[in-house]
Formats: sequence, structure tokens, C-alpha cells
Amino acid sequence: MSFAQSNLADAPDTLPRMPPWVTTARAETLEDVAFLSGAALATLHLVVGRDDVPHALLRDRLSLTASEAWMRLLGRPEGAGELRDAVHLLRPGDQPGPAGAVYLQWRRAVARPVSVKALQRALHYVSAEQIASWLDTAQGGPVARTATVLETVLEEYPHEEVMALILADAVLAQSLGWTHVLPLLATGLKSRDLRTRGEELQLACNNALVSSIGTALPVAIDLTRRAAHLQAVVPKLRAKRAGDAVALFLTKDALSPSVALADLMSDRAARRLCDRLVELGVVRELTGRDTFRLYGV
Repeated sequence: MSFAQSNLADAPDTLPRMPPWVTTARAETLEDVAFLSGAALATLHLVVGRDDVPHALLRDRLSLTASEAWMRLLGRPEGAGELRDAVHLLRPGDQPGPAGAVYLQWRRAVARPVSVKALQRALHYVSAEQIASWLDTAQGGPVARTATVLETVLEEYPHEEVMALILADAVLAQSLGWTHVLPLLATGLKSRDLRTRGEELQLACNNALVSSIGTALPVAIDLTRRAAHLQAVVPKLRAKRAGDAVALFLTKDALSPSVALADLMSDRAARRLCDRLVELGVVRELTGRDTFRLYGV
């Protein structure tokens, strides 16, 4: 049986949009910038509450974006492609390099509902008691608490910026009642921002959220469209456990047929399924290579 290739342009799109004035307004005072970041967070909050959004996939994609942004801040050459290779081609027992380790930290931090235990799993070199102390002592509104945690962790661990950013994103999620961490700050903050303190750091965090949410919302819209089209073809797939494979695609930014699908089907069957999904226009091959390919929504 053959059927038409998916057309993303035909997908319904009802997700909230960021008001244009949020990203175009020029604001310099903390009060004005806080108003804009509040509007941005309110829009994102509506998206977070939508059932049709592939939330696990969105979090995983934003983890990649955060990791890539951090590599740029460090002046390292790894982009999205290298980061994907460093993590998604790992076999059981393999250890990633430094860039892959950063990416894994963010992926682990967003994979489970936000809690001290989940964060300690991602940040295994810090005790659960220390993490709980940081999260519990922050006071004020969501962004003020976020800036406080960021500042406190950087004061105690000045060379652990990724840990500080993850914990700051975690307290933001807690403050807003979100179930999971969303990686936001790393894509909006600059390296000099991490050296500021007090009100200046609050200002930087508010600006960073306006910028990063402005980037994240179009990603959420695109992934929601793509996820709907992928789910629509499941009944027409003949491969055994194709539905389970599609479920994995809806939670991971990228996967290797021979690694991620190894427990579901043979390597040959996995590659055939991925090629079929590409043919149908619901999955993309991400590497451009003939071997060691990665696929994603």
C-alpha cells in the first residue's frame, strides 16, 4: 500500500504565539525587562500545558540547543551534529567526551519530573542535600529565584556553570509549576552575564528568557506539527513494533537505528523502518552520511 507523503503545511497550528511587541520592545530597566519576560513566560506556560505538544521531544531538542550554545560560549567547535554523534552513537558502557558529557547532563536533567533526586542523577558530583538547600533557599518571584540560585551556585562553584544553569532552570520550573525542567537560560545568557551579580544578573536573566523563549516557541510549533504527522502514519506501518519505535522518535531529538532501536528489532529492520519514515516525510536523516546515520522528527 502506498500513500501520499506528509505535508507539514497542512497540519493544524493552534499553539499560542509570542506577541511581537515582546521581542521588539526596547527595555533597559529591570522593571521593564521583567514585564517582557513575564509576558514571554506566560506564553510559554500556555504551550507547556498543551497535550498536543510532544513535550519530551521538545525538552530533548532544547537540551541540544542549550549544549550547543554553551559550546559556543566556551569557544569550542562542537555544533549540533557533533553533539548528536557524541551521545546518540554511544554503545552501552561507552563514555562521552567533554562536549557529550555536557549534552548528557542537560538531557538527564530534563528527562524526569523535576526533583532533587532527578537533578542529583544529572549532577552526580553534588549531594542531594546541597541541591535541596539551593532550591529551597531562593526567595521572590520566579525569575528572582532563578537569578538567586544561579548566583549562589556560581559563588560556591565558579567553574561549574552548566550545573548552575541547570539548577537555575530547575528552580524556574518549580516556581512556575512545571513538571519538568526546560533548558532556557543557556541559550540567552552571554558569558559576561555569568560574571554579574545582584540586580544586574536579574536583568540578564530576564533578557535571556525573552530571547530563549522567542526561539523555543517556533521549535515547539514545528515539533508539534511534525509529531502529529508521524503519529498519523503509525497504523499504516507494517514493521513489527513500529509503534514502539515511533514512540521513541517522539521523545528523542535523534536516534541511531542500530543503538536506540536495538531492543525493538534487528538492525536491518530498524534501518528499513527509518528509511521508510524518511520516504513518507515524517522523519529526517540528520547526518548526510551513508553510515552511522541518525534520524529525528
